[in-house]
Amino acid sequence: MKKLVALLVVATMLLGLTACGGGDAKDKKLTVWVSGAGAQVDAMKAACEAFEKETGYTVEFSAPGDTYEELMKTKMSGNDMPDVFDTHGWSVARYSEYLMTINDLDVTKNINDQIKNIVSDEDGNIYALPFDMDITGIVYNVDVLKEANVNVDDIKTWADFEAACEAVKKIGKNPIHMGGSNNFTIGWFYDRVAPSFYITDEANSKAKDLKNGKFDSKLWEDVSAVLDSWVTKGYLNDDCVSGEYTADVQSLATGETAFLFYGNIAITLGLGINESANLGMMPLPSNSEKDEPTLIAGENVALGISKNTKKKDMAVELLNYLAKPEVAATIAKATGNASALTNVEVDLGMVQPYLDKYADVETFPYFDREYCPSGVWDVICSTGQNVLAQKPNAVKDTAKQVLDAFNEKFGN
Repeated sequence: MKKLVALLVVATMLLGLTACGGGDAKDKKLTVWVSGAGAQVDAMKAACEAFEKETGYTVEFSAPGDTYEELMKTKMSGNDMPDVFDTHGWSVARYSEYLMTINDLDVTKNINDQIKNIVSDEDGNIYALPFDMDITGIVYNVDVLKEANVNVDDIKTWADFEAACEAVKKIGKNPIHMGGSNNFTIGWFYDRVAPSFYITDEANSKAKDLKNGKFDSKLWEDVSAVLDSWVTKGYLNDDCVSGEYTADVQSLATGETAFLFYGNIAITLGLGINESANLGMMPLPSNSEKDEPTLIAGENVALGISKNTKKKDMAVELLNYLAKPEVAATIAKATGNASALTNVEVDLGMVQPYLDKYADVETFPYFDREYCPSGVWDVICSTGQNVLAQKPNAVKDTAKQVLDAFNEKFGN
């Protein structure tokens, strides 16, 4: 009997130790969701797999691609967020109410000052750890422009840009490629063109108006009219309405297209398609000769921790692991961007000379992230699709619809 009692006591103790050690496999599982596609997702997945091997945890990794936004909206409405997820430029405006602040983590001291304010609210609370700084303009094929006798340094205004498009068109190449069936590609056009109409000209800036809830819809008509005219002039690929975004980089890398309204990741992806491709990045032209070309900046890959997670310690451990210089460098390099962490050096290859060349060019945040309420981005993309398709009255209609969405989301 004494032996039986002793065995039961030992068994009970062992069960207790097992429970204290982390319990069953579910207790060691961390859900991680990321946006984007291609090289940056591959880099994130590889890093998470290495984290699994080092810790013994299980990372349930999900990268739903262009359905990420819709799926995250569903999760937000049900307050059922992944343990760790990619805020992709929306750490404050869209996701902050679902995230724990990470100010107290040691890794935040390494966030570059150029981007710290973008991932912080007005009280200085940091909601996501950025891994790269997306500083970009327009990506282009160097050889195509050379063949068309176009010097990017001569492109100062959108009128100059159109002249370059004409030159490219004359040599039988495609000036701009846009896979419009994935309407976020149209949103990228607006994010790059709208600032030159609303923000960058200091004498006529509407930044304060936008921050105060006043949206000038006439200017949005002007921006949309640019896209409409480019379709009319034949600057975009024939299948710009029905084409897939995957064809954009393919066309650039193989020398069929001159320009993409993409981030620098297009260069990384392009070299993966054609290692001999000669690709570059240029600033965004101004809308007036009185203004100067600019660049846009923001976080691309940034991970936050759900404030409702029951795996906080594991999630923090993951962020700390991913922030290791040797790991964080692989993530930033995959995006084609400089690291957002000051203790991380990244060999950006073909991209680096352009970041160095334009280091003194003024940068502005992504238009929709900084100057529009959360939710307007989707309307920008969907109504822009109508402009691309040249539907009747689309230029005026999109301005009204974006205005209505802006006022509704702002609470006007």
